[in-house]
Amino acid sequence: MTARTPVAGALRASRGQVSAFRLSRHHLVKRAPVSALAQVAGDMAGAQAQLLSAAQISLWSRTRGLSVDDVENALWRDRTLVKSWCIRGALHLIPSRDFAVFVRGSARRNARSTAWLVRAGTPLDAVDRLVGAMRDVLDRPRTRAEIAERIGASLRIKTVKKSGRGWGGPSNATGFRIAGTVLSLDGIVFLACLRGLACFGPARGAEATFVRPEKWIPHWRDLPAEKAELELLRRYLRAHGPATVRDFALWTYMTAADAREVWGRLESELAPVDVDGRVAWMLRADLPSLRRAKLDEPVVRLLPYFDSLLLGLKDKSHLVDAAHYKRVYRPQGWLSPVVLVDGRVVGVWSHERKGARLLVRVRLFSKVSPAVRTRIREEAEDLGRFLDAPDVSIRLS
Repeated sequence: MTARTPVAGALRASRGQVSAFRLSRHHLVKRAPVSALAQVAGDMAGAQAQLLSAAQISLWSRTRGLSVDDVENALWRDRTLVKSWCIRGALHLIPSRDFAVFVRGSARRNARSTAWLVRAGTPLDAVDRLVGAMRDVLDRPRTRAEIAERIGASLRIKTVKKSGRGWGGPSNATGFRIAGTVLSLDGIVFLACLRGLACFGPARGAEATFVRPEKWIPHWRDLPAEKAELELLRRYLRAHGPATVRDFALWTYMTAADAREVWGRLESELAPVDVDGRVAWMLRADLPSLRRAKLDEPVVRLLPYFDSLLLGLKDKSHLVDAAHYKRVYRPQGWLSPVVLVDGRVVGVWSHERKGARLLVRVRLFSKVSPAVRTRIREEAEDLGRFLDAPDVSIRLS
């Protein structure tokens, strides 16, 4: 929410209503059944999976009785979830049936990556040749080594090794020398995923694999970017509205101009909402749900690193007090796991696994009621069940 200028016809809503609406849309008021796992991932607008364990815990916090095996089976056996880079160029778990919505809808993020390559002097035709060659070899799940070998054979170029932290770590990384430039294999894999030409396949031991989405996803359905962008904006507003075009640009990592263009095409479906003098927008179809939104009892959840609820809006004052902001939103883009009570962050937490024992440490920002402390303990106990750690130790301070 940003604008303080009155907007004619704006629905007046309280912060409590907005919080209850968002919590409900994220399945944080009432957990969904395991059978709805893919829907949960879609309703929360994707589970960020830079840390796969964090994405799994995000889904646990919203899904009743979920196990780690349920998530693994959805990814690799049933294929109702898929892992790929999309929104913000970050790894996410998204519903397989909506792959095109999240990936094609984020295509303008790929344009920003391409612009960076141009500024660095990288020839785009060379990039396109490598990405195209990668797609051609992904008729089945392939490891990075297999991809490199087949790209080299297809384009008749040799792989090279380059060391240095600029390649993502101190060890040697594989790349291709083409048109006088060395391009990393990891960069090519990343771009292929952003363009919707690849997604993750099942791991082979410690090695990731990649495969063409249409070869992996059941009942594959593609969408043109124009339709995918509008549906992605709808998904965003259902999960994070009321919001502004600036919020949408930040969430997708589109340029401001691109975000405004997409937003403008959906304007007929949007309605203004006034919350304490700040105006933002949501889908007109969601206004009745916002009017009815309320919390009948305390909602207590343990949310992990990079949880979707924490990433939807630029202004975080609806989530966390300014005094505690830096304990949640940390340097270099790190987000702490948080204790959420009725949509407000009241503390941070961590967990440590040693065999069958799970230690959960909770550090509260201020005193909470005995009822809330009890629910925090219940959440921690259920986290132990989810992680198959029968011995749970909880330290609350």
